[in-house]
Amino acid sequence: MNKICVIQLSGSPYQMGYAHGERFRDEIRVFTEERVRLCRSIEWTGRELSREAVIALAEACVAEHQAYAPDLMEEARGIADAADLTLAELVINNGFTDFIDTIFNLGDVTMPALAPSLAADNCTAFMVPASRSAGGQAYFGQTWDMHATATPYVILLRGQPNEAPDFLTFTVTGCVGMIGMNSAGIAVGVNNLMATDGQIGVTWPFVVRKILQQQDLDGALACLTEAKLAGAHNYMLMDGKGRGYEVEAMSTTQHVHELGQETISHTNHCLIQKNLDVARERPPDSQNSSENRLRRARELLANDGITIDDLMALTRDEVAICTRPQPPAHVESCGAAIMRPATGDFWSVWGIPADNEYEHFVI
Repeated sequence: MNKICVIQLSGSPYQMGYAHGERFRDEIRVFTEERVRLCRSIEWTGRELSREAVIALAEACVAEHQAYAPDLMEEARGIADAADLTLAELVINNGFTDFIDTIFNLGDVTMPALAPSLAADNCTAFMVPASRSAGGQAYFGQTWDMHATATPYVILLRGQPNEAPDFLTFTVTGCVGMIGMNSAGIAVGVNNLMATDGQIGVTWPFVVRKILQQQDLDGALACLTEAKLAGAHNYMLMDGKGRGYEVEAMSTTQHVHELGQETISHTNHCLIQKNLDVARERPPDSQNSSENRLRRARELLANDGITIDDLMALTRDEVAICTRPQPPAHVESCGAAIMRPATGDFWSVWGIPADNEYEHFVI
């Protein structure tokens, strides 16, 4: 069985970042350079830019990150110093799927952007209210799908910051966090959207980690609704009392939906009209995949008495949800995570869920 690599981090933000960067220096450098390369590609961003132009846009985003979360930028600085990278390069490593929205809208504005032919975002996310679960406790979970080259870099961080709640986050080397839960019972995850309104702003992993610094759901929601977002993602938030929110968030518009008595599922196309108005056209295969996965997730979550085994089975569903790489996009389910905030239980699997076993952790 392929187990997820678990890394323990503690101390000041810089100390945590430096330990992360030192442990995975070579992996972070290779992964970062691959993401910079993809940012230069017209197939991914709709524009063909020089490395210098890509880095310049990322450097402009650094100041927004610094204003939004200075402590997390100290953590990023620690990673960058240990891995011998710039903060701009690390912003690309962390926020690639937001940053390509920024490039689409702002890169070389003398030329119209083309519709990118590739999309590496097949994540399927879900929230199950307490009223629909077998044990009367709410769940959040999702697959994380990306270009298959990302899978070897998937890790789990167990953090004990000096001045914030402890946390667990499913992430990749060099990234401060992607899907996680903290010791206050706040859980968060995302699935990517594609937007035309990308801007110089904050990328989604820093929003995720700032959410994981909060003690209550209202504070967590404000981290998102008050952020100047670089690109588009759908966010799901939940607390230990079973309250939850789904926020379909573009750079310039967003829609907040509170979890009620019905399950919520989301994939990678906008469901809200005002967000569709600023959404980028998806490649046909990607759009079909997103619609099929949403339909399948809703089908699998249609009954009451949902168990953790049901949710693991959903992430392993090869009818539509569990993705194996196919040309030209070569996207796969690089892993998955399921959380029960009321009890602090966290289940995660490395790599294609259908091929590997979940591991159980407790925050």
